[in-house]
Amino acid sequence: MANELTYGDQIHLQNGYNGWQGGYLDTINNHTSAGLKHHVATADSPTRDTTGTGTWEIVSASGKAAGQPVLSGDLIHLRNLYAGDGGYLDAVNHATSVQKSVGGKYGVATAQSKDRTPGSGRWRIFAQNSTSGDQNVRAGDVVHLWNTYDDNGGFLETNQNAGGDTQGGKLDVCTNAYFNRGSNVADWKISKA
Repeated sequence: MANELTYGDQIHLQNGYNGWQGGYLDTINNHTSAGLKHHVATADSPTRDTTGTGTWEIVSASGKAAGQPVLSGDLIHLRNLYAGDGGYLDAVNHATSVQKSVGGKYGVATAQSKDRTPGSGRWRIFAQNSTSGDQNVRAGDVVHLWNTYDDNGGFLETNQNAGGDTQGGKLDVCTNAYFNRGSNVADWKISKA
């Protein structure tokens, strides 16, 4: 089927907060820490910047070739396409104290390498379900993304309004110990770019 995702596909990820009003996963502003490239927040549009800040390429973290299907439970990297090379989605530092008060674990940024430190750039993708129940992940599916840093990096979610280094974004992004602590903040709907 045409809507099945394969490695190498370019996607947008829309957050489910407040009836799918959480925005689209996006890179914003340069990061100044060694090994990192950009801060990550959500934006109102998947094409906030026409240079690809809201576009992500699905790359296998277990050696599957481009063109192979993405299955629920697969280990992936997400490569941002800002200006052709926005870095890889990565769990970095600790969540803010406000985020920690509701289960937050780590902040999120993009890194220059696929795995800045073991597991930090690897995400296990879990689809809630899909049209035919054959394990394939499809455009339109709602997924959770679980980070493997230290064997338990937490689920990708939105948490608090964007500010500070993510000024200009919509919502801040972090990982959380809970798979969906409330208001569908860890739900991400996939669409092809």
